[in-house]
Amino acid sequence: MQEAVKLIQSRSPLRPKIGLVLGSGLGAFAQSLERATRIPYRDIPGLPTSTAIGHAGELVLGSLGTNGQAVDLAVMSGRFHLYEGYTPQQVVAGIRLFKAMGINRLVLTNAAGGIDVSYGRGALVLISDQINLQGVNPLCGPNDNALGPRFPDMTEAYSIRLRAIAASTGAELGITLREGVYAGLLGPCYETPAEIRFLKTIGADLVGMSTVAEAIAASHMKMEVLGISCVTNLAAGLSGEKLDQDEVLEIGRQVSGTFLKLLSAVLPRLNNL
Repeated sequence: MQEAVKLIQSRSPLRPKIGLVLGSGLGAFAQSLERATRIPYRDIPGLPTSTAIGHAGELVLGSLGTNGQAVDLAVMSGRFHLYEGYTPQQVVAGIRLFKAMGINRLVLTNAAGGIDVSYGRGALVLISDQINLQGVNPLCGPNDNALGPRFPDMTEAYSIRLRAIAASTGAELGITLREGVYAGLLGPCYETPAEIRFLKTIGADLVGMSTVAEAIAASHMKMEVLGISCVTNLAAGLSGEKLDQDEVLEIGRQVSGTFLKLLSAVLPRLNNL
């Protein structure tokens, strides 16, 4: 990771305090940054390459200019998934790189299926908690005490204070933000209707194939996490329609304007904490 940090710092003068991971269809945010330096994952030591549809596969360092105040950001435009064949440790390599860069505040975004039918397509939902049903954990194996403890606490995997800031900012902007529990499954197939009924029974409001391992790694390293899901479709069996990746990407594109508006207002407040 130190070799990766040296490479990144040689390419950009920015030293961001906030890291951001962009989910499927949400990559437009990275295009809005100023003074941007784009580094393909394949050029960064220790990072795998992103093969998922709708993921650019590059680290972007840039500034978000808002109200005369620039916020420097490190943005993963595309993430790594278990279903791509990567190990849990590879999936969280970008999060550990953020930590090595001195980043302690993390914003995780994703495209998710809505189990709570009241959300509706295009809703933005703050993740309040998670359920890891991926069958693996990035902390398995020998513990690196330099990163964190053997048995990290997950009581507040998603920061209460960051959610409060995001919720109040959304209210000021007229953007409705709900809260919900995110269930992470392995994928790559979408869930069956029976699995969705099970997930609803155990308390899940959202479902997807990412994020949970990243939040675990971040908690291990004492990083403060804000999670935001974009509901791109109702989960299997709830709408009577079959699920399609093109729809996921299209809804992500449609909501990108609202998403950009929210992040442009929230991120300066997080940067000033």
